Amino acid sequence: MASKTVKVSNENYIWLLHLASELQRRSNRPVSFDEVIHTLKEGKMKSDKLSDLAGSWNISDKEVKKMKKDFRKGWKKWKIPSV
Repeated sequence: MASKTVKVSNENYIWLLHLASELQRRSNRPVSFDEVIHTLKEGKMKSDKLSDLAGSWNISDKEVKKMKKDFRKGWKKWKIPSV
């Protein structure tokens, strides 16, 4: 297999590094980024744990405040049907 150089952002590099770490933990052996990408392509890196998403979404404090404001606005409009 011929090797190629691919440029990725630091954020994507760290994301791949975390995925490689998870795959290595699951398989109990060293893994390459190529194997990680292949595993992702095959759809085999699924997780059922919500906690696996922790820290994966980087947003600013301003964005958090806007989301909370939008949630509150939406919750005010939400009506629970009476039984």
